[in-house]
Amino acid sequence: MQGDSILVEEHHRKAAVEIVSRLEEVIRNKPNGFSITVAGESGSGKSETAQAIVDELAKYNIPGLVLGQDDYFVHPPKSNDKARREDIGWVGSGEVRLELMSQHVEKILAGAEKIKKPLVLYQEDRIESETINTKGFKVLVAEGTYTTLLKGIDAHIFIDRTFEQTRSHRQKRMRDASELDPFIDRVLEIEHRIISANRAKAHIIIDSDYQIKAGPAPL
Repeated sequence: MQGDSILVEEHHRKAAVEIVSRLEEVIRNKPNGFSITVAGESGSGKSETAQAIVDELAKYNIPGLVLGQDDYFVHPPKSNDKARREDIGWVGSGEVRLELMSQHVEKILAGAEKIKKPLVLYQEDRIESETINTKGFKVLVAEGTYTTLLKGIDAHIFIDRTFEQTRSHRQKRMRDASELDPFIDRVLEIEHRIISANRAKAHIIIDSDYQIKAGPAPL
């Protein structure tokens, strides 16, 4: 998403070191591309962790690419906020074009040289498209709240931190003042109920202290 910023900190990098050490062998042993998702609640550090994983993979000469869910929302951010305020029932995975994201993951892993994907322009509150080079990537890291629902993924990572625990991170990131108003807490409560159910599908858990644990699902 154009206009967004991420803050990759030491705890993200430490988590990435542990994650890559667990996955390196299985990544190298897979003939085709390897897919990873990083899911969790708002402000849990999904974007930062995904980037830290790609950075760590580079140390092993394994090229990785991050694909962000934010570009696959049906509406751009301010319009999506308006839709939520008009109908709180809009909150959920239906806000995201997950089927399109799954298609793009499949194409990249199949060796597509490039894909045309949506591009959200945050400040302008609109969605355009961009063509990105996807040739030569061994690992695709898809990050976002609902990415555990994507099809055909090799390893699901779940950040087990609630929206109450991530408030300070959201304040540092602070895309917009409206993110911290009482209505957004209602949205995050709904998201919490939906997203926490996806924990059961995780192969790797990042706990509230950003320590790495084996998830409920075996790799």
